[in-house]
Amino acid sequence: MSALPAAIDSRGAIPRHVAIVMDGNGRWAKKRFMPRFFGHKAGVDALVRTVLSCADRGVEYVTVFAFSSENWKRPTEEVSGLMGLVLVAVAKYLGKLADKGVKIKIIGDRGQVSDKLRQAWEQAESSTAHNTRITLSVAFNYGGRWDIVQACRHAIADGVPPEQLDEAALNKYMALSHAPDPDLFIRTGGEVRISNFLLWQAAYSELFFSDCLWPEFGDAELDAALAEYARRDRRFGGVDTARSVAVQT
Repeated sequence: MSALPAAIDSRGAIPRHVAIVMDGNGRWAKKRFMPRFFGHKAGVDALVRTVLSCADRGVEYVTVFAFSSENWKRPTEEVSGLMGLVLVAVAKYLGKLADKGVKIKIIGDRGQVSDKLRQAWEQAESSTAHNTRITLSVAFNYGGRWDIVQACRHAIADGVPPEQLDEAALNKYMALSHAPDPDLFIRTGGEVRISNFLLWQAAYSELFFSDCLWPEFGDAELDAALAEYARRDRRFGGVDTARSVAVQT
């Protein structure tokens, strides 16, 4: 484990929950004259590395945007490759993550994926359910607007009276109800937007944008994000809440 930046050591401000938009896989591959699939494969390696680094630093929850509900519009070959990559990743990394104390949760609409993929997800969740070191939530076929709509539908189906449907009640039906709201929201790849990810949960998250392409994201980039988080004064609704800083890495 690398030494923590002085800004973190001095204030002890480690976020409990980190959310990540893992952007830049395709551009990483293009720079190397490789098919996009190889960028996604390198991105899985970066994900495993980052989750374990977060655990080393005391982060309790990591939630990543793996496949959005809009990603179905990508070329069929790329989508098929991504689905196959999930199966390969589960087979390759599940044992390692389980041994390292990682609990895995899958959030998103499972209705459009194959039975084989759903079974792989169920295996990943059931075989790591007992772990407590860090929880990795993988958002697959997920969208923030979908999440809010499905929560409302489930609340209605359960007969929650309108006068009782407040924020706390609805939050119980959100896809990420098993975790606290993200403290730190990281996006790599140079884009400065949240792209329909965790719209409900990220209301007061600190935002950190990096030019680093996701497959290149390592301890130095993670520590830079954690150090920036430690410097911020979180006010949860005050004038300085939800500040956003674009950081060159």
